[in-house]
Amino acid sequence: MQQGNIFRHWIIFLFHVSRIWSLAAAQVVYSVTEESSPGTTVGNLAKDLHLNVQELETRGFQISGPNTRYFEADVKTGILLVKDRIDREELCSRNVKCSLEVEAIVNSPLNLFRFEVNIVDINDNVPSFRIPGIVLNVSESAFPGERFALAKAYDADVGSYSVKSYKLSQNEHFTLDVQNGGEPTMSAELVLQKALDREKQLVIKLTLTAVDGGKPPKSGTLHITVNVQDVNDNIPIFDKPLYKATVLENTPHGATVISVHARDLDEGLNGEILYSFLNHDSDNDVDTFAINQITGEITVNGELDHEKSNAVEIRVQAKDKGASPRASHCKVLVEITDVNDNPPEISVTSVVNVVREDAPLDTMVGLITVRDIDADKNGVVQVRIVESVPFTIKNTYKNHYSLVVDGTLDREGASQYNVTIKATDEGVPPLSSISVITVHVSDVNDNAPRFKEPVINIFVKENSPVGAVIYTMTADDPDLDGNAKVTFSVINKKHKNNIIGSVINVNSETGDIVSLQTFNYEELNTFQFKVQATDSGVPPLSSNVTVNVLVLDENDNSPTILAPYSEHGSVNSESIPYSAEAGYFVAKIRAVDADSGYNALLSYHLSEPKGNNLFRIGTSTGEIRTKRRMSDNDLKTHPLVVMVSDNGEPSLSATVSIDVVVVESTADIQTQFRHVPIKEDSFSDLNLYLLIAIASVSVIFLLSLISLIAVKCHRTDGSFSRYSAPMITTHPDGSWSYSKATQQYDVCFSSDTLKSDVVVFPGPFPPVDGELISINGGDTFNRTQTLPNKDQNSFPSPSPSPALPEKGSS
Repeated sequence: MQQGNIFRHWIIFLFHVSRIWSLAAAQVVYSVTEESSPGTTVGNLAKDLHLNVQELETRGFQISGPNTRYFEADVKTGILLVKDRIDREELCSRNVKCSLEVEAIVNSPLNLFRFEVNIVDINDNVPSFRIPGIVLNVSESAFPGERFALAKAYDADVGSYSVKSYKLSQNEHFTLDVQNGGEPTMSAELVLQKALDREKQLVIKLTLTAVDGGKPPKSGTLHITVNVQDVNDNIPIFDKPLYKATVLENTPHGATVISVHARDLDEGLNGEILYSFLNHDSDNDVDTFAINQITGEITVNGELDHEKSNAVEIRVQAKDKGASPRASHCKVLVEITDVNDNPPEISVTSVVNVVREDAPLDTMVGLITVRDIDADKNGVVQVRIVESVPFTIKNTYKNHYSLVVDGTLDREGASQYNVTIKATDEGVPPLSSISVITVHVSDVNDNAPRFKEPVINIFVKENSPVGAVIYTMTADDPDLDGNAKVTFSVINKKHKNNIIGSVINVNSETGDIVSLQTFNYEELNTFQFKVQATDSGVPPLSSNVTVNVLVLDENDNSPTILAPYSEHGSVNSESIPYSAEAGYFVAKIRAVDADSGYNALLSYHLSEPKGNNLFRIGTSTGEIRTKRRMSDNDLKTHPLVVMVSDNGEPSLSATVSIDVVVVESTADIQTQFRHVPIKEDSFSDLNLYLLIAIASVSVIFLLSLISLIAVKCHRTDGSFSRYSAPMITTHPDGSWSYSKATQQYDVCFSSDTLKSDVVVFPGPFPPVDGELISINGGDTFNRTQTLPNKDQNSFPSPSPSPALPEKGSS
């Protein structure tokens, strides 16, 4: 489901990105006249950008970028409106084209649209002259055709609304010559058409009118006063009417740009020339230059800036010093060459402050605009990211760029990135600037809780109190907030007839494992369950761990003495002959302990009356035997107390009393079968287990013996060579042993049925070709027979089994 949602968002994202690129290729352009009233409709943005009008408000549709003060969008209709007064002359000066780049942003998903608004000029400015009037001194001897430069009119409007013509008021001496080289080089000169006569007219008043191309046209006037003066034969003449010079924009103050030169054929003061700038319009760029009045050398007088003005036209006047000075003029065109003196400017709009760590490739993070006001290669900028980060820069339109995701984001590895963007121009030497965007990565539930170990072993003592915390589960989740909040639960509570749910409980919040009952090692010594750790993310993630609870045994069970000496309150007695030798077998005490380990390791201890040192007991076997032969001083009845102790801490024990009666001869010893009362309804599980165990061992022994005989009977001669001869041995204590080279089994039982027990255990390896040893009633070895070896193909008929020794035999 999650993959489907991601795929759907990815398709939507690609659709909108392609639409942005298509809009970039076919730029939307609107036009609006300057000085339009606020609220004036510019265009239908929603329609042209193919946006749903009903979604504009919920998606946060708005105008962004540097020109938001002039425009706004109506989120209810999708119409672009004028927001504030727009003055074309203030925005674009006298540039022919004036357009504003405007950006619109919508969210969910994030989209950026760029469009242009052309500012259309209106005729809102009147042509004007910098000064209200000028004075010309013209000699009465001036020849017809002589020209006099006039100030240019300035109109802040451009195109058809700029100055288109000049008009001169009616007179009989002067005409107007308009030099229309195209805006902004249009200028007018006053031309003498008819010779002047100072005696007839001393002063001539003229009016120059500048008219723009508006409908209706607007105009401005300049008053011209012509003073007719006496004869000054020659006028200064420049070497050429147009001078051209090139200067770098960073040329220092006072540096020479160019020198102009004029000649005057008159002598004296009438031949001495003074140079000056003839600029009466509002062209302030001329103030960045100065001219030497004597030499005509033009120097830098201010800061030259190619970005503000790449060329300056200067009109230079040469005037003599005569009483009636005469003058001429020329043009100087100074081209200001660009120098790479402006580093690129980076403006960043972080549209998305936080990016999800599962954001797909090309997810837009921020908008970047790079601008370099230098010209040509000095203004060409290359943008790149300095360090290695999972982001990249893509050019979307002209000098506009987008910062997009270009790799896999992992909040656990890096929760934020400081993306350093460097813009470098192609000037010599290149200039650059740096901007840093901080991108925060938001968490996504992409990490499941992790246990430190795949299997947890918990050791708990039996008889521990109910409600005790036996272990606290912990799981690490590197995610944040709810994605990292872990809860715990048991996922197999029905294991073993729901024993888990009745024994322990896991706190879902803290992970504490609490015991619900006291543990009894003898009933339940180990159990296993699984715990699941689940976070709170959407969708939640989980992991499992296997928990083994091992109950440690406590010494809480005393040894239990088995039959025939287990009857509570009964007096047990055994008889031995007076002639018994040292080591004579009296009785065997058997006991069990329900505990395990050292707590069930039993030891037997014997206590007899003071002064009586006749008996001993095997500490591990429980066998009571005589230490020495009887003497006349020994008592006829010996009360013995046997204590069985375990090895626990603290040690627990049980005791049993036995009266040993000394009789004169073995004939007086009668085997007394002790009746052990067993109630059907009280037949314990322990007795049942012992009965099953004895029967199982007997069956296994018989099956093994039969299998061995069958194998031996079917072996070939060559096969017998691989086996050693088996050996059956009868021991003095009444036990038999059957052995091979690889295994030996001992079968031990006493002549007294009530004292007999059966023990089957492996013995040490006997020698090859072992012997069969029989013992007669007098415990004297009298016959030895070797079992068949490899030279015999079958076992001989066994001889009659020897009789077990009677109690009291020596």
